[in-house]
Amino acid sequence: HRDLHYPLRRQRQMCIRDRPKCVEGCPVEIDIPAFIMLIKEKKYIDAIKKIKEKNSLPAVCGRVCPQEDQCEVKCVLGIKNEPVGIGRLERFVADYELAQGEVEIPPKPPSTGKKVAIIGSGPAGLTAAGDLIKLGHEVVIFEALHKAGGVLVYGIPEFRLPKAIVEKEINYIEKLGVQIRSSKVIGKTFLIEDLQKEYDVIFIGTGAGLPYFMGIPGENLNGVYSANEFLTRSNLMKAFKFPEFDTPIKRGKTVAVVGGGNVAMDSARTALRLGADKVYIVYRRSQTELPARIEETHHAEEEGIIFKLLTNPVALLGDENGWVKAIKAIRMELGEPDSSGRRRPVPIQDSEYEFEVDTVIMAIGQGANPLISATTPDLEVNKKGYFVVDPETQMTNIPGIFAGGDIVTGAATVILAAGAGKNAAKAMHEYLMKK
Repeated sequence: HRDLHYPLRRQRQMCIRDRPKCVEGCPVEIDIPAFIMLIKEKKYIDAIKKIKEKNSLPAVCGRVCPQEDQCEVKCVLGIKNEPVGIGRLERFVADYELAQGEVEIPPKPPSTGKKVAIIGSGPAGLTAAGDLIKLGHEVVIFEALHKAGGVLVYGIPEFRLPKAIVEKEINYIEKLGVQIRSSKVIGKTFLIEDLQKEYDVIFIGTGAGLPYFMGIPGENLNGVYSANEFLTRSNLMKAFKFPEFDTPIKRGKTVAVVGGGNVAMDSARTALRLGADKVYIVYRRSQTELPARIEETHHAEEEGIIFKLLTNPVALLGDENGWVKAIKAIRMELGEPDSSGRRRPVPIQDSEYEFEVDTVIMAIGQGANPLISATTPDLEVNKKGYFVVDPETQMTNIPGIFAGGDIVTGAATVILAAGAGKNAAKAMHEYLMKK
């Protein structure tokens, strides 16, 4: 109610008088004042059409994007009052459209005769595909898993992003004319050089799906998961319905999730739903430095997740059967800020202690899967394995091959990946037309 009726007349006047700052904060440059005014006029379908001029995944972005750090933080009303709830409004009109049944498909443009291959069907790949198909190119997405969606289906849990919503957004992309070929692992099923023979340009949007571990003793014990594996088993493989579905998962009673980001919160809340009695978030800094969204931390606290802050594991301890039984940790204190700008955690001498767990989930980040770079040796990567691209065009060192999203920046947000897909699509179109 506040989002719809909080003095929007004043908001409109301020946005007209001043440059609308909220648009500056949007990675895909949605005309936010325009779609909000359409909502005010109860023209909900027109509002979603306005959003879809820039964003092909509004029902997704309305749920998982950190608007509080992007568009809403720029809102002029937020200077003295609460900002307009832009994310909630986007979600509202996206859901309204989906509830009407058939989503209107824009007319198909004339074909350019150009063919585009997109590797990965996450937010970057889907956004690039949606933009390029609307420009008249033939677009084919190659997805390694058996289901399209990337992190939207294997990473983000159902309670935060319903999979039916993701499926409808992907169906929209397909109805635009995009072909999706699943279970196609580029680097195994096909090589980049194979795609170059058939396609005019290639976009790599494979994300950052290689899990990191701490390198401490005991990480190879049974009952220790990477967050990627734990969430993929639960979200994509439906392990919570085992044996109806093939993939099992350990339903721990005392679970520790190591890390403090959104993935850690997702893992902890998933473990709770799988039947855990106690779930710990083990994080080496304090609450102030938690990288997760404030609302995700709030939800975790509301659900009873226990935060062991200023705590760092130094070893995982196992029983005689090779299963994890405890964490050996050391207490930390905060020192001077490090390169990230956050205060650096420093171990407190002689403060080690142990606490019992039967499952440990490592959620300390992920990196670039080396499969494509290993099978395409001429493609330039940096020391962390991420693709090096031109910052304006997102083209790699090989002409006609573009990349964007987490495979370039490292793990970030859905909307930043979507923004990368949009920028790349524009540059790819210009490249194709010149070619």
